[in-house]
Amino acid sequence: RGDGIIWMDETNCTGMESMLSSCWARPWGINNCYHGEDAGVVCSAVSSFAPVRLVDGPGRCAGRVEVFHNEKWGTVCDDGWDFVDAKVVCRQLDCGVVVSAPRRAHFGQGQGPIWMDNVHCLGTEDALSECRTKGWGIHGCKHKEDSSVVCS
Repeated sequence: RGDGIIWMDETNCTGMESMLSSCWARPWGINNCYHGEDAGVVCSAVSSFAPVRLVDGPGRCAGRVEVFHNEKWGTVCDDGWDFVDAKVVCRQLDCGVVVSAPRRAHFGQGQGPIWMDNVHCLGTEDALSECRTKGWGIHGCKHKEDSSVVCS
Protein backbone atom coordinates (compact mmCIF):
# COMPACT_ATOMS: atom_id res chain seq x y z
CA ARG A 1 0.00 0.00 0.00
CA GLY A 2 1.15 3.46 -0.84
CA ASP A 3 0.37 6.68 0.97
CA GLY A 4 -0.29 10.23 -0.09
CA ILE A 5 -2.23 11.37 -3.14
CA ILE A 6 -3.68 8.82 -5.54
CA TRP A 7 -2.97 10.41 -8.92
CA MET A 8 -4.64 8.03 -11.36
CA ASP A 9 -7.91 6.10 -11.25
CA GLU A 10 -9.84 4.03 -13.79
CA THR A 11 -6.73 3.95 -15.97
CA ASN A 12 -7.23 2.35 -19.38
CA CYS A 13 -4.26 1.84 -21.74
CA THR A 14 -4.23 0.45 -25.27
CA GLY A 15 -0.59 -0.68 -25.00
CA MET A 16 0.62 1.76 -27.65
CA GLU A 17 1.26 4.63 -25.21
CA SER A 18 4.86 5.56 -24.47
CA MET A 19 4.02 6.77 -20.94
CA LEU A 20 1.44 5.74 -18.35
CA SER A 21 0.25 9.35 -18.16
CA SER A 22 -0.77 9.09 -21.85
CA CYS A 23 -3.39 6.45 -21.03
CA TRP A 24 -7.03 7.37 -20.56
CA ALA A 25 -7.91 7.95 -16.89
CA ARG A 26 -10.05 10.13 -14.67
CA PRO A 27 -8.71 13.67 -14.36
CA TRP A 28 -5.33 13.83 -12.59
CA GLY A 29 -5.79 13.37 -8.82
CA ILE A 30 -9.54 12.70 -9.02
CA ASN A 31 -10.40 9.22 -7.72
CA ASN A 32 -12.88 7.14 -5.78
CA CYS A 33 -10.49 4.59 -4.35
CA TYR A 34 -8.19 3.97 -1.38
CA HIS A 35 -4.63 2.66 -1.00
CA GLY A 36 -5.88 -0.90 -0.57
CA GLU A 37 -6.56 -0.75 -4.32
CA ASP A 38 -3.08 0.46 -5.33
CA ALA A 39 -1.87 -1.09 -8.58
CA GLY A 40 1.47 -2.82 -8.97
CA VAL A 41 3.64 -4.08 -11.79
CA VAL A 42 6.23 -6.83 -12.06
CA CYS A 43 8.64 -6.44 -14.98
CA SER A 44 11.04 -8.99 -16.35
CA ALA A 45 14.68 -8.07 -15.82
CA VAL A 46 15.59 -9.83 -19.05
CA SER A 47 14.53 -8.44 -22.41
CA SER A 48 14.10 -10.74 -25.38
CA PHE A 49 15.16 -7.85 -27.62
CA ALA A 50 18.73 -7.67 -28.86
CA PRO A 51 20.21 -4.26 -27.96
CA VAL A 52 20.85 -1.90 -30.88
CA ARG A 53 23.15 1.11 -31.17
CA LEU A 54 24.10 3.64 -33.84
CA VAL A 55 27.85 4.29 -34.11
CA ASP A 56 30.27 6.56 -35.98
CA GLY A 57 27.53 9.06 -36.79
CA PRO A 58 27.12 12.69 -35.76
CA GLY A 59 25.17 11.81 -32.60
CA ARG A 60 23.27 9.16 -30.64
CA CYS A 61 20.46 8.99 -33.19
CA ALA A 62 22.43 8.60 -36.43
CA GLY A 63 25.08 6.13 -37.48
CA ARG A 64 25.92 2.59 -38.52
CA VAL A 65 23.47 0.04 -37.10
CA GLU A 66 25.00 -2.45 -34.69
CA VAL A 67 23.23 -5.26 -32.83
CA PHE A 68 24.40 -7.08 -29.69
CA HIS A 69 24.14 -10.88 -29.99
CA ASN A 70 26.12 -13.71 -28.39
CA GLU A 71 28.03 -11.20 -26.25
CA LYS A 72 29.35 -9.34 -29.34
CA TRP A 73 28.40 -6.24 -31.26
CA GLY A 74 27.95 -6.83 -34.98
CA THR A 75 26.54 -5.07 -38.01
CA VAL A 76 23.46 -5.37 -40.22
CA CYS A 77 23.86 -6.01 -43.95
CA ASP A 78 22.05 -3.57 -46.24
CA ASP A 79 20.45 -6.23 -48.50
CA GLY A 80 16.78 -5.22 -48.46
CA TRP A 81 17.45 -2.44 -45.91
CA ASP A 82 14.77 0.24 -46.15
CA PHE A 83 12.91 3.07 -44.46
CA VAL A 84 10.59 0.69 -42.58
CA ASP A 85 13.53 -1.23 -41.07
CA ALA A 86 15.14 2.07 -40.03
CA LYS A 87 11.83 3.16 -38.46
CA VAL A 88 12.02 0.21 -36.06
CA VAL A 89 15.58 1.15 -35.06
CA CYS A 90 14.56 4.76 -34.37
CA ARG A 91 11.64 3.54 -32.23
CA GLN A 92 13.80 1.05 -30.33
CA LEU A 93 16.34 3.76 -29.50
CA ASP A 94 13.66 6.36 -28.68
CA CYS A 95 15.14 8.63 -31.35
CA GLY A 96 12.02 10.04 -32.95
CA VAL A 97 11.14 9.36 -36.57
CA VAL A 98 13.36 8.04 -39.33
CA VAL A 99 14.87 10.63 -41.67
CA SER A 100 16.83 8.24 -43.90
CA ALA A 101 18.08 4.67 -44.18
CA PRO A 102 21.52 4.97 -45.82
CA ARG A 103 23.20 1.88 -47.21
CA ARG A 104 26.71 1.00 -48.37
CA ALA A 105 28.48 1.72 -45.05
CA HIS A 106 27.45 5.37 -45.13
CA PHE A 107 28.94 5.90 -41.66
CA GLY A 108 31.95 3.67 -42.25
CA GLN A 109 32.53 -0.06 -42.21
CA GLY A 110 32.04 -1.98 -38.99
CA GLN A 111 34.11 -4.82 -37.62
CA GLY A 112 33.29 -8.18 -36.17
CA PRO A 113 30.33 -10.34 -37.12
CA ILE A 114 27.61 -9.37 -39.54
CA TRP A 115 24.65 -10.51 -37.48
CA MET A 116 21.67 -9.73 -39.71
CA ASP A 117 20.95 -9.81 -43.44
CA ASN A 118 17.81 -9.41 -45.53
CA VAL A 119 16.03 -7.68 -42.66
CA HIS A 120 12.32 -7.30 -43.30
CA CYS A 121 10.32 -5.34 -40.73
CA LEU A 122 6.61 -4.63 -40.89
CA GLY A 123 7.18 -1.35 -39.04
CA THR A 124 5.18 -2.31 -35.96
CA GLU A 125 7.98 -4.16 -34.16
CA ASP A 126 9.41 -2.77 -30.92
CA ALA A 127 12.93 -4.00 -31.74
CA LEU A 128 14.98 -4.84 -34.80
CA SER A 129 15.50 -8.38 -33.47
CA GLU A 130 11.73 -8.99 -33.90
CA CYS A 131 12.00 -8.43 -37.67
CA ARG A 132 12.33 -11.29 -40.14
CA THR A 133 15.90 -12.11 -41.27
CA LYS A 134 17.89 -14.99 -42.72
CA GLY A 135 18.89 -15.87 -39.14
CA TRP A 136 21.64 -14.74 -36.78
CA GLY A 137 24.99 -14.59 -38.58
CA ILE A 138 23.65 -15.96 -41.87
CA HIS A 139 24.62 -13.57 -44.67
CA GLY A 140 26.39 -13.10 -47.96
CA CYS A 141 27.80 -9.66 -47.19
CA LYS A 142 30.95 -7.71 -46.49
CA HIS A 143 31.23 -4.70 -44.18
CA LYS A 144 31.11 -2.35 -47.17
CA GLU A 145 27.38 -3.21 -47.14
CA ASP A 146 26.70 -2.14 -43.53
CA SER A 147 23.33 -0.46 -42.88
CA SER A 148 22.87 2.96 -41.32
CA VAL A 149 20.06 5.04 -39.89
CA VAL A 150 19.42 8.75 -39.42
CA CYS A 151 16.62 9.57 -36.97
CA SER A 152 15.11 12.95 -36.10
